[in-house]
Amino acid sequence: MSIAGSFTLPSSPLLSRSTVDRHESRRLDVARQQSLWPGARVLLLDGEGRTPVRGGALALRPSAEVAAQPPVDAVLLGESGDTAYWAAPREHGERVAGEHWRDLRGCGADLDDTDAGLFTTAVAVLRWHDRAGFCAICGSPTAPRFAGWARYCLRCGNEEYPRTDPAVICLVHDAADAHVLLARQSSWPPGRFSVLAGFVEAGESLESCVIREVAEEVGVEVRDVRYLGSQPWPFPRSVMIGFAAVADRDAPLRPADGEIAQARWVSRDELRAALAEGGWTHREDGSPGSAVLLLPGEISIARRMLDAWCAARP
Repeated sequence: MSIAGSFTLPSSPLLSRSTVDRHESRRLDVARQQSLWPGARVLLLDGEGRTPVRGGALALRPSAEVAAQPPVDAVLLGESGDTAYWAAPREHGERVAGEHWRDLRGCGADLDDTDAGLFTTAVAVLRWHDRAGFCAICGSPTAPRFAGWARYCLRCGNEEYPRTDPAVICLVHDAADAHVLLARQSSWPPGRFSVLAGFVEAGESLESCVIREVAEEVGVEVRDVRYLGSQPWPFPRSVMIGFAAVADRDAPLRPADGEIAQARWVSRDELRAALAEGGWTHREDGSPGSAVLLLPGEISIARRMLDAWCAARP
């Protein structure tokens, strides 16, 4: 009997957290932006996606240390009460003693809900600006507008907006709900495994993508596909859409040549032991340590899915 509905995510993935108001009208209200700028806080981001962190929190800059008014290359991240939050390239601020510049993978799991949402959005939008300097229609230079949430072509006037590429990520378990199917990409070191994922193709539904990607990557058919949750993944511009599905454990596994180096079924006890070892971000050399498996770090929805599946049964 299929029991695909036996677990859910107990809470939002870590990068899905946010507390600020992202209302679109604020991005069009230049007068409001200027009036709130004196009390605004600014997240600086360098070319490697790092921002200053102090004591487990973002080291946001007072707007007075950045500019007299919002810089043209800054992005309005949102508002909370009377405080506006912006992101700006590293060049708008100075390094401060005692701060550590960290990327989202390295510190995202340690941030509170507000900081996590600010950092995730800043990485996504500012990196889009880095790649959107020319018009997709005529190839002419573009310039930012709407508080950083669009670019327009200086020649033909075409407007472009930050892109998000949807990708599915699926925890496949057997009908007995006793094993999960994990795989290792060819580029990963030995011991590193995760659940299966892939990008949604044009004209394809999310559920169809789950079925296709699992079949392509490991050669098995899945059924009872159901939604679990989602998480922005701005590396550089994805959103990971989580699903669970059921497959037959006795079906032969056929890892895709050049893409999947290894695939295997893992029992709940084995998975729990590996999760207790921590995620792969906790070992700088990427080694599996004493665990047979090295699993995703806490920042990823993959880890949240594996934790939830393990917790669903004693």
